[in-house]
Amino acid sequence: MPDTSKLSRLREKYANAAGSDIFDPEFKQVADLVFKDGDKRPAPYAGIPTLLKAPYHPDAADDPHFGGLNVALLGVPMDLGVTNRAGARLGPRAVRAIERVGPYEHVLRMVPSSECAIADIGDVPFRSRFDLASCHEDIEAFIGRIVQAGVTPLSVGGDHSIGLPILRAVGKDRPVGMIHIDAHCDTGGSFEGCKFHHGGPFRQAVLDGVLDPDRTIQIGIRGNSEYLWEFSFDAGMTVIHAEEVAQMGIEAVIQRARAVAGDGPTYISFDIDSLDPAFAPGTGTPEIGGLSTLEALTLLRGLIGLDIIGGDVVEVAPQYDPTSNTAHAAAQVLFELLCLSTRAINLRRDQRSTATAAPRVEP
Repeated sequence: MPDTSKLSRLREKYANAAGSDIFDPEFKQVADLVFKDGDKRPAPYAGIPTLLKAPYHPDAADDPHFGGLNVALLGVPMDLGVTNRAGARLGPRAVRAIERVGPYEHVLRMVPSSECAIADIGDVPFRSRFDLASCHEDIEAFIGRIVQAGVTPLSVGGDHSIGLPILRAVGKDRPVGMIHIDAHCDTGGSFEGCKFHHGGPFRQAVLDGVLDPDRTIQIGIRGNSEYLWEFSFDAGMTVIHAEEVAQMGIEAVIQRARAVAGDGPTYISFDIDSLDPAFAPGTGTPEIGGLSTLEALTLLRGLIGLDIIGGDVVEVAPQYDPTSNTAHAAAQVLFELLCLSTRAINLRRDQRSTATAAPRVEP
């Protein structure tokens, strides 16, 4: 027999409730951000498309303090460093067009927009779209200004060569650790007289002294370019191949990543080709046998609490994916990076408050 008392309770509570009437305190916090006009929600397909539907503040860069932001979302539409299929320059635009990502992260139980000041500040301004070297200089200078202002940069590429100038900016004062999720190690050498292509940014970052190889882990590696990645092993990076992820299990991979990164400042770089092409066909160098979207999200969520000082998602080439699944995956990855960064910002803030409030010990 049905529980009539339960049904009566539910009817009394919900029968005349609007969609915006949320009773659970945690869920109500999210609903209050969304339902600002009763039960009318903003149409996800309306308005100006921005990264994660964040406020659009292209003028933030005119302020040395970047408008008091905690996190700057930005596009880096440059793919002059690709070795195979071009098109990642269109990645930021494709990710901005994705709707219905956030504001709530149901596993981490976070609403990052309620904890930090976040905005899409537009794209890196390039002096020339034809010159790879000058584009890298522009990226380093722009990210450097963001870092100098005490703001966490989260970038959408663009090809993976942008990782070098970004690391030069975030690792300027001390080498940083890195959690790198990719099909390729990207530690190759110079080819055809150029060392700034997307297959070699992290070799150069180590040689430049801005990336600590002992605190670098590369996850999801596979494909026919293994012979190019000897620098990763020689430098002491931890490499976990895609098949090893399946053998170890995601939880073991998470624990290994956390152990390698340790307590120091850590950058996260996510190449969308780390995902199997079944999930993300829209990329320049797809490799069969990659991570699933669930594996990738579980891995990222497992990094919560690390000292994340920046991140990127790169190599989205939307013209190879008519379904838009690749850009959708990238947008969700960006949202996870936002959650990880928000938690790190709050932890650093708490540590500073604790240090300031610590009682003085008289000599």
